[in-house]
Amino acid sequence: MLNRIKDNTFIKSTLILLIGGLFGKVIGFILKIIITRKLGTHSMGLFSLLSPTSSLLSVLSVFYYSNAISKMISEGHKDIKGIFISIIPISVLINFIFIYITLLISNYLSFELSDSNILKYPIICISLTMPFISFSSIIKGYFWGKQNMGPYMLSNFIEQVVRLILVILFIDYFKSISTTSVLCFVILINVIGETSSEITMLLFIPNINIKLSDLKINITYIKEILSFCIPSTTSKLIGSISYFLEPIILTRFLLLNSYSSDYIIYEYGIINAYALSTLLMPQFFTQNMSTSLIPELSKNYSNKNIELCIKRIKQIIMLSLLIGSISTLIIAIFPSLILNILYKTNEGIDYIRLLSPFTILFYIEYPLVESLQALGKTKKVLKITMITSTIRIISIIIFSFLKIGMYSFILSIVINLICSTYLYYKEVKNTLLIT
Repeated sequence: MLNRIKDNTFIKSTLILLIGGLFGKVIGFILKIIITRKLGTHSMGLFSLLSPTSSLLSVLSVFYYSNAISKMISEGHKDIKGIFISIIPISVLINFIFIYITLLISNYLSFELSDSNILKYPIICISLTMPFISFSSIIKGYFWGKQNMGPYMLSNFIEQVVRLILVILFIDYFKSISTTSVLCFVILINVIGETSSEITMLLFIPNINIKLSDLKINITYIKEILSFCIPSTTSKLIGSISYFLEPIILTRFLLLNSYSSDYIIYEYGIINAYALSTLLMPQFFTQNMSTSLIPELSKNYSNKNIELCIKRIKQIIMLSLLIGSISTLIIAIFPSLILNILYKTNEGIDYIRLLSPFTILFYIEYPLVESLQALGKTKKVLKITMITSTIRIISIIIFSFLKIGMYSFILSIVINLICSTYLYYKEVKNTLLIT
């Protein structure tokens, strides 16, 4: 009877995430289509070159607060007020440090990415979004831990709607000013979107009376949160640093092998804005299902309920794989039709055909990584991330000398995906069998 109740709670949380995520994703995807069409291939190439920097700073902003807080609450912590008051000052300090560092290196980084200073101000704008992402991550942890996914999904939907309205109203105006202006605009609308999301979630948190005497940091809470956040963030950070270095190394070595910067920006934009974004359209299903898995796995693993842990992981992977396989097959069969419907282009068809058989591995890899995090194996995740990131960078360097252009980048993605999926699967299997 107890297991049936647990199953119902888990299934309910997962369904809310999937259904709510679908609405949010539809809005988000319309937003992405509008931005891609308005920017054009060259500007989208520049925007894609910014993605690794955005990803790196986003990891530092999120800092796995949501996962750590979710884990604490699901394991029985009641002092929500104390947790929030203790972690917010740490978040502010981390954000201030990295915003300052970004300001110092923005000009240098722009030249490394694009051989010009056109990306300097967009890079600075990315850093300014950090505090808003951090606070949103902290609030999300509360709802994840309570397995109350409704407010989280509503906030996500409202965030996407706000961003969509702003883009529709103002993107043409900023595009008419300059490429730099429109890139800054597209980045900074995230601040308004995150703020609307945070306000929505705060409305659903029970009233908490905070007195002056409550404004004190609990070192025990900080240690507990950071003991989870630091290894988890470090492993993600290794991957993000690799991703951050990726366009810099790719650009340097392709320039060394007589490819022009215009070619690199154009093709990098096609791969990221058209090929990969099309192939990974259903990834929100995987991410949202894995979100519901974290508190469930943490709780059952701490209670030594290994059979239920295995069952949950299998459920999420099979459902994720089913969705990913069907969508990837459709995209691989009709790439021209889908690209024309979405972006009014045929660019990227060859990349899609080469990547599609391997993209399916993504729908296995993501739940495996989240499972290891929930099982407390963050150090193992860090080790695997370091190995696969090194493989990916080395692959880019080696293949760049083969004079195959951007296919050196494509091959490095494929090799990385195969290696990482195998290693994560092996670690999850060993963890649960040994236990």
